[in-house]
Amino acid sequence: NGRQRRNVSTHMCSAAAAGAAWTAPPETNFDPSAFGTTNASKLLGSIRAVLFYTWTLALAVPLFCIMLALFPFVRILDNTRRLAEHFVNDIWAIISQFPFYRVRHYGLENLPKPDEGCVYVANHQSFLDIFSLFTLRRPFKFVSKTSIFLIPIVGWSMFLTGHIGLKRTDARSQLKVLSTCIESLKNGASVLFFPEGTRSVSGNMDSFKKGAFSAAVKAKARVVPITLLGTGQLMQSGGESRIQPGTVGIVVHPPMDSVNSDGTPRNADDMMNEARSVIASAMPEGTY
Repeated sequence: NGRQRRNVSTHMCSAAAAGAAWTAPPETNFDPSAFGTTNASKLLGSIRAVLFYTWTLALAVPLFCIMLALFPFVRILDNTRRLAEHFVNDIWAIISQFPFYRVRHYGLENLPKPDEGCVYVANHQSFLDIFSLFTLRRPFKFVSKTSIFLIPIVGWSMFLTGHIGLKRTDARSQLKVLSTCIESLKNGASVLFFPEGTRSVSGNMDSFKKGAFSAAVKAKARVVPITLLGTGQLMQSGGESRIQPGTVGIVVHPPMDSVNSDGTPRNADDMMNEARSVIASAMPEGTY
């Protein structure tokens, strides 16, 4: 399937051309109107969601115990990256999603090495986005509302892994998160951002905020744009009580440098616009 796995250029002018040439995987060309429109399909989707959450929680309990046992050693030996905890996260997410939907990867050759601290940026459609991105097997921190960290097992696991809490309405919290992300990147820990800021209800990609790109520029870290395809059709934002069967596509684009060839820092706004164009280049027409 070489044609579908082609590289997509990181430059805006090339991104437009790549978008014209790119053919979205057939598994991700969903017609939203075909899902969940009948009483039977809605019922099956609800049953599937109950099974998904039950299965996920059943896995989380023993894996959390493992994470708790590892934590003292991780805190002493690897407090920034916490690779052992991330490994457990990956196992949990992969086993959780496997019985319910499949994930296909495109452009895996574009992934930086696991020990490089970089900024991953992706479009945001669904609760399933994080589950799906864990299948890339790259350790990254992600930013989440502080209230999520209070959820038993799941939130506690996020704390043990070192994910970053944010109070969305608190300007000081936002500055602290940006500082934490920059420090993490400088110490070799990658960070995942959803630059839209929240999940898209319509399925169309919203405008980007530049925080992720400011962090990348200040830390001199590369930015890796990622296109998520199909998660919003399997589980819509606001419709977490149902999950449909299917396949999710993850397109990893070539990394973008945050410094110019002469060593000067790039403009964060320019990087933001470029990354959005690259992510859009692999999305179905009319969704960006």
